[in-house]
Amino acid sequence: MHASVRRLALLAAPALLVLTTGASAGPAAQAAPEPAPPSATGCSAGSAIAKKLPNGTTWRMCWHNSPTAGLVLENVSYQPRHESRPIKVLASARLAQINVPYDNGAQEYNDVTSFYFGSTPEKLAPADCPGGTVKNIRVEGERPVPALCVTTQPRGFAYHGNSSDIGEDPGRTDSAQGDDLVVYVVNSVGYYHYITQWNFSDDGTVTAKEGATGNLSPADYDAGDTTGMPLGKGNRDKATSHHHNVFWRLDFDIDGSEKAKVEQWDTEPNGRSADGVARLRTTRKRLVKETAGDAAPSRWWRVVSNTGKNADGHPRSWEIVQQHTDKYAPHEYTSHDVYFTQYKGCEKYASGNREFESRCADTVDRFVDGQELTRPVVWVNVGFHHIARDEDQAPMPVHWQGFQIAPRDVTAMSPITPDHLHDPRYNGEPRWEEGQ
Repeated sequence: MHASVRRLALLAAPALLVLTTGASAGPAAQAAPEPAPPSATGCSAGSAIAKKLPNGTTWRMCWHNSPTAGLVLENVSYQPRHESRPIKVLASARLAQINVPYDNGAQEYNDVTSFYFGSTPEKLAPADCPGGTVKNIRVEGERPVPALCVTTQPRGFAYHGNSSDIGEDPGRTDSAQGDDLVVYVVNSVGYYHYITQWNFSDDGTVTAKEGATGNLSPADYDAGDTTGMPLGKGNRDKATSHHHNVFWRLDFDIDGSEKAKVEQWDTEPNGRSADGVARLRTTRKRLVKETAGDAAPSRWWRVVSNTGKNADGHPRSWEIVQQHTDKYAPHEYTSHDVYFTQYKGCEKYASGNREFESRCADTVDRFVDGQELTRPVVWVNVGFHHIARDEDQAPMPVHWQGFQIAPRDVTAMSPITPDHLHDPRYNGEPRWEEGQ
């Protein structure tokens, strides 16, 4: 019996073409009321999220649920407490595919496009959304499901430093803990439960995470020695190894403009000094045309606003921060870490795209066809090779894969700089008071 058995119930599901937002299902836990910040503009009824975090940063966005991609975030902006208006970041952010090929070559799935990933939200209990609010997701033909959690979570140290180091007299030790606005949904596909989560930090960082939990497929214990691992007593039941290749699609809207540039930065050795200390050289290359990018040591990319600048006059940008990945080489489209393509409305999914959009290519690698990059869309691919272990039973502990986008020159100083240091004297090279 093969893993396809675990998908039979999904194959019989109708094509659910419309999923919409719904009203709040109520607070998951009682909290002291506070005035809500103004919502993002352009949100439909019940689809706005706005949260001011303890360090003063406010995040705003709209949300809806797609029958394929699941949770979609739109009109995302953030406003540090020293900024007079919200700073737009993303026009939209969502999943673009979860490709699951098995090591034995017996089966391969595209969970987003083939199994209507977004049509199976799991009900969240109050304990699943600690300190937050669970909102309803409406699936066509179904009752609303309380499935979207909006909450906050501590993220540890935001900063720790002594102001005497930069010229304040008398100096003081500044420290603060940071917080995230956290938005997530759990969707089930077969025996897997996927957690689609977005963390919005008070320092401006956005973290995209996909967590896989649930249970290993009962039909997948027929692997050979080279394609699986034994679970349970002895060496008989071998769970088949497989990949989870997760793609995200980001459509930037920096400072309210869809026009932007993409840059690749590389740092490499550049000889040694007379004392034998290594020299490094950092180069910047503008990506003029659509590109498939591969991660390398000391390489990173950023999306740069054509018009928006911070108070120092530096162009605002967002850096793509990559984390560990197990790249899946057998497919061309899963063999690259990031794609930068020119916006086309029919390019929606990293694979299986032609199932929905016959006007465009089927896979994201085919979207890269030499067009000039003036309105870039970013596709991030993060792979995880799941070789099962005894501890995966049961339910399976969550394994996470994801990436971040981090603000680079979006504000002139840290968005959470203490008020007493938010002063031109501490911006740039410290200006020491006479006598210090």
